[in-house]
This record gives sequence, C-alpha cells and structure tokens, in this order.
Amino acid sequence: MRHLFLNGPVQNGPFTFGTRPGKAVGIRLAAALNAILGLPPAPHLWNTVTLAGDLRHRQADGPKIPRQRFEADLIADKYPPGQSPAGGIMTDTDAEVANLALEMIENNLRAGTLNISRESVPTCRTCDHMTGPGSHPCNACGSTDIEDRTGLHLVAELAKDRPVLDRSDIHASHRQQPKHLQHTAANVAQRLILSRTRDHGTDLAPLGLNGLVLDPRAGIHATVLAAARRHEADTAVMTITQNAANHIAAHGQHFRSYDGIRLQYALHGHLPYDRTADLQPLHEAYRATRETKDGFERWFLPVCSLNAKTITRPEQLPALFRHYMRACLACPTEADRAFLRTVRHSVSVGDTTWITNRRALAAVVSDRRDGH
Repeated sequence: MRHLFLNGPVQNGPFTFGTRPGKAVGIRLAAALNAILGLPPAPHLWNTVTLAGDLRHRQADGPKIPRQRFEADLIADKYPPGQSPAGGIMTDTDAEVANLALEMIENNLRAGTLNISRESVPTCRTCDHMTGPGSHPCNACGSTDIEDRTGLHLVAELAKDRPVLDRSDIHASHRQQPKHLQHTAANVAQRLILSRTRDHGTDLAPLGLNGLVLDPRAGIHATVLAAARRHEADTAVMTITQNAANHIAAHGQHFRSYDGIRLQYALHGHLPYDRTADLQPLHEAYRATRETKDGFERWFLPVCSLNAKTITRPEQLPALFRHYMRACLACPTEADRAFLRTVRHSVSVGDTTWITNRRALAAVVSDRRDGH
C-alpha cells in the first residue's frame, strides 16, 4: 500500500461529534480519500496526552478509574450509539505507539539528532509542573511560585541542512505548496525540549528521564506512523489544519520517517457547520434526501476543505451545494473508470483540481453509491 490517509490525532475533550462536527473534518477527509483509493478503513486517531486531560482526570467525580479507561470512555462517547469506527481507534498512548516512539527516540539518539542533556526550565514549586517561558501562573495549579530548575531532558536539535518544512513534507501539488506555512513553521528555537511533565503519555523512564513523558507534538507523529505501519503503508498522510501543522511541525521534524515509512501533511481548512441549516431552501428546491444532505455535509464538505486550505466561508455553501447536487444528478449508471483513475492519481499526488470538475466528481459519487 503506497498511501494511507490518517487524521491528525483529535485532542480528546468534553464534546461529541454531534455537537462539534468541525472536530471530525480530518477524520471524514481521511476516510473519503482512502475510500477513493479503494483502501480499507483506517483507525481514528486521538491525542490524549494533554494537561487538560490530566486536570479532568484528577477532578473527576466518583471512584477514580485508570487514566487509559477514562480516556477511552470519553472517546467512546463522541460517537453515536452503534457507530464505532470500522477501522478502530488508536491513541497516542497505546502500547503500539509508545513502543514505536521509544524506538524512534533511540534511533535519533544514536544519530545525534536528539540528545539527553541537563537543562534549566521554569518549573512550579508547588506542583512540579514545567511552566514554559514567561512569568504567567502555573497552568496546572495556578501557583505563581515559579523557579528555574535544572535536570535531564530530551532535547531535539533542528536539522541545519533542511528547513523545518520542505515540499516533500506537504502532500500537495507544486502550485499548491503553502509557502507561508513553510516560513512560519521555521520560527522556532534551534533546540527544543521534547520531555514534558504529564500524568499520562509515553513514559521516558526507560531513557533515565523519570517523571517525564514525550512531548505530545512529537507523539502525534508517532501515532500516525504506528497506524501506517499496522496497515503496511509506505506514506502516511496526516490530514491537518495549517494552524495545527504550524504548531507541531518543528517538534515532529525527527519523527516524520521511520522504518521505510514517510509522513506528510495534507492541509485542510475549517468548515462553517453552524451555518449549514441556511441551506434548507436549496434542500427543498433540489428535493434533497437525507442521504444526499448527509453526503454533502459528511463527505463532500470535508473533501472541499482540502481545496480551501484555511476556511470555507458561509456564503460559499450555496454554490458548493449546487455543484455537489449537479454532480449527483450527472452521475452515470456506472462509474466512469477513466475519470476514477485520474482522480485516484490526483489524490495520490495531492492535486485537488478534480473537486471542482463536475464529471470527475460525478464519477467518484457514482463509485461511492456502488459501495466501492
């Protein structure tokens, strides 16, 4: 399998996909692109290594349950009853992910791109939480009693012979390369501390870093690569927003390839799901069925977000709905295999122009209806 699309791990929190459909865009987009390529369902990926998660677990009412189960229960509640993902669920603390992350760290330590060194970092005297630069209160307990504390940490040295993000890191055609993102992602320190104080995460104790876990921004990349390795993919393509990519790219520089698997980012924008109700007059005009409306919101809009890299504006929704409906109405009885081959090639190379081509879109919609 050459490519496998996987969602950028969704940060686990107190929401459901029913109330926050925008949280599912990356998941739906990855599923749509894998289906076009004829691939089996991929797992849904989740980011559970968060300070917010630590605090939720500490403050939860009732008997204390193990953190892994606490996170699993919270994730399960995101999905409607009976709609667990066909490809399963993987989190950034699964044993499969943690083992891969430690393998990658050890490999990078041998290569000298990561090292373990004594570092002085701002730390809360009250709860021992690393607070980061600045004079703000501790995010874990609110204390303002902060000190610089010296100890062993995992440190990344950014590569000097290549940018933080180059063209090969982005799954996009030449003319769709995000030059602004490539510039802003490089605005980071040359040395990055990748060990963090968290209650939950990939434990770095095997490396002599007791009480520390891998920075989740690196762990997210290990999660995607672990899913790709399970499915024997050569290239793992992470669906992610530009803002999120900008936040994690530097920390993931040494975690984007391993054991013959390469990770790329497929950038998508935000969708105005809170305004889809405005389309009701068009639904009536086109006599859209529930299945058609669901296809537009859950399949076509996520695909469109790959074409609109930042945001789809509410006023664009009517035109997008008309385009989708015209493609549906133009669906051939049997999917046009030539167009499908062209679309599959486009998906593989990161070209999104097929989305605005009605005949190409009709071929894909027809293929979906056939259950392929």
